[in-house]
Amino acid sequence: MLDFQRRLANSFYILLSLPATAMGFALCIQISALSWILSTKYGLNIDEVGFVWASGPLAGILGQMIIGFISDKTWFWGGRRKPFILIGGTLAALMVAAMPNVDKIAHTLGLASLLAVAIGVALLLDLSINVSFNPTRSIIADVTPEGEQRTKGYTWMQTISGMFGVMAYLISAIWGNYTLIYAGIGIVFLLAVIPPFFISEPRELKATSDELSNDFKQTDVPQLLRIYVAHAFSWLGVQTMFVYIFAYIKDKMVGLDDTGIGQVIAIAFAVLNTIAFILPASVLEPLAKKIGRVRTHVMCLAIMAAGYFAIVGFGSSPIALYSLMIIVGIGWGAVVSLPFAVMTEKVNKSKMGLFMGIFNLSVVLPQLVSSLFVGRFIQSAPDKNFIFLFCGICLAISAVLWLLVKEVKSDASPVIGGGSH
Repeated sequence: MLDFQRRLANSFYILLSLPATAMGFALCIQISALSWILSTKYGLNIDEVGFVWASGPLAGILGQMIIGFISDKTWFWGGRRKPFILIGGTLAALMVAAMPNVDKIAHTLGLASLLAVAIGVALLLDLSINVSFNPTRSIIADVTPEGEQRTKGYTWMQTISGMFGVMAYLISAIWGNYTLIYAGIGIVFLLAVIPPFFISEPRELKATSDELSNDFKQTDVPQLLRIYVAHAFSWLGVQTMFVYIFAYIKDKMVGLDDTGIGQVIAIAFAVLNTIAFILPASVLEPLAKKIGRVRTHVMCLAIMAAGYFAIVGFGSSPIALYSLMIIVGIGWGAVVSLPFAVMTEKVNKSKMGLFMGIFNLSVVLPQLVSSLFVGRFIQSAPDKNFIFLFCGICLAISAVLWLLVKEVKSDASPVIGGGSH
């Protein structure tokens, strides 16, 4: 074990965040460019774009749970999570390269259906991301103690990942999506494959004797289920924004060409992620120490819902949309950091990969619902304000459901927030 890991230095937290950052960067490329490419270069309709996006959550349902379960019980290439991070990161980089070449792949394979090939590329890309996402998050719990250090690990993860996400969207806005894609190939590969060699994983994930006899012992299962459901509504709203914002911009900002639409999307998400990477370590972590992670999260979700409703009323110009994304970014920063810290302290540490995979269902199932069903309503809706109205309702419901989640006292740290909701 290197000294900076033994001391839990900030530099270690930065390095620990890089594999998750690689997967987040690949996801940013997918968010920024996939819908845009499919609708502009290949001429797919809104509902067809939704079908392409649906392939990813299907991969995630299987990928994260299976990889999580396997990584809990295996050890090879000098690690438990490392092998899957290396494999998934390499595959993700290759699939990013395939995104703008769907037509060439279809021609090479002798296939007439671009939709079928696009679904295949999206499926493999999301499967690759999911192969790595679970281990990149689980490894943080594996090598950090419960309590404030665990929260610090996940807030640093979002800080570093969000910073690179902003860089992704700025590259897209300034130089275009194709530059983002080809630069992203190297970034995803390097950030995924280099850091694991400098992180020492525990050979055994030790649990208490009670936990070893019962995976759910000393875990409030109803509370765990409440977390899953509440987090699912957050992601239903967020995924709807990611997939269909291009339709809102096309409907409300008349006069923009395809390049202009792509630039507005990129700048809007750059603003969103700027707020999301600044807040977790600088604001959310200190605030969570004072009032509790759950209360902090509820407040952020409520603000995010208000931001979505404001877009419905006032977001019909690029400047207005960018301004309101500042508000939405407050909730986004919480969604991708705080729930992990809350969930990981409620489960058996020796089963962290499995439970992280189960937790991922609260992400991928809403993504599936958004891709397969919400897109149909958006396609037929005469006013695309429906997109952000739906997003706002989902985030408001999520905030209410998180009020039912109790703050948990950790043996490794003092009570954070001290109360129940």
